Amino acid sequence: MTLPEDLLYTKEHEWVKVENGVATVGITDYAQSELGDIVFVELPEVGQTTIYMESFGTIEAVKAVSELFTPVSGRVVEVNERLEENPELVNQDPYGEGWMIKVKLDDEEALKDLLSADEYKKIVG
Repeated sequence: MTLPEDLLYTKEHEWVKVENGVATVGITDYAQSELGDIVFVELPEVGQTTIYMESFGTIEAVKAVSELFTPVSGRVVEVNERLEENPELVNQDPYGEGWMIKVKLDDEEALKDLLSADEYKKIVG
């Protein structure tokens, strides 16, 4: 299981990378491996508001459908449109090409509630 040290994580298996007030969000390597082959990803529209730990979309795998939860509040400024045609990018590269949304943060203070890589490791074993 890959777990980059420079990211923040949620107990719901999302990851966040913040650069210049914009958070890139995706699901962890652990989450994609538990889901199996991903066949569809439903993401929000650009401009939509996200609220901390509320659903922003769904991810469908061969064996399950799961909600996606946003680890930050803000406004969606970009959506990974490549996932529409190639949802398997989430399986192949969850921390790179398989990212899902980018959110302009309302408040970076909420980041303190997220988990470090070490804290997340303890959850997933």
